[in-house]
Amino acid sequence: MTDSFLYTTPNAEISRPLIEQLTVEYRNRYGNYFGEDSSAEMNRYPPERFADPDGAFVLLLRDGKPIAGGAFMRYDDTTAEFKRMWTDIDHRRQGLAQRVLAELESRAAAKGYSRVYLTTGFRQPEAAKLYLKSGYTALFDVAADPETIQILPFEKVLAPAGIHPGSRNDHLSAPAA
Repeated sequence: MTDSFLYTTPNAEISRPLIEQLTVEYRNRYGNYFGEDSSAEMNRYPPERFADPDGAFVLLLRDGKPIAGGAFMRYDDTTAEFKRMWTDIDHRRQGLAQRVLAELESRAAAKGYSRVYLTTGFRQPEAAKLYLKSGYTALFDVAADPETIQILPFEKVLAPAGIHPGSRNDHLSAPAA
């Protein structure tokens, strides 16, 4: 069993199974709750928004098959907006979303972003839990009923590329005498 990351586009053939699953999931969870078919969210942004130089679309492959993925696009000059986080229905509860999230954070930092902004819907409590567990700050009252908020925003400050939060900078200290 070999896992690897592949940077591609949302409309690449290899991306299709995950994109289709995510579209169905949005439809099942939200239907027309927001006044339009929930699959409209999948077409809200052109694929180019998730491509170089300002964005990225990544798949986590296992033995060449996509099992999880996510993307980001420019939100503003210093902020990447994460979108399309998804784990294949047959591969859940293996920490894959956490791995994709960390990969996206690393890539966003490498592109010079210092902050991440993202939203999830009120019917996706597992996503909200993931973001809180991963150091994201909720930009809403977490004690409130999520349905009254509907769109749940989060943010996180990124460490500069190559710097790992909490790591020691031993290489910067003077050599021992």
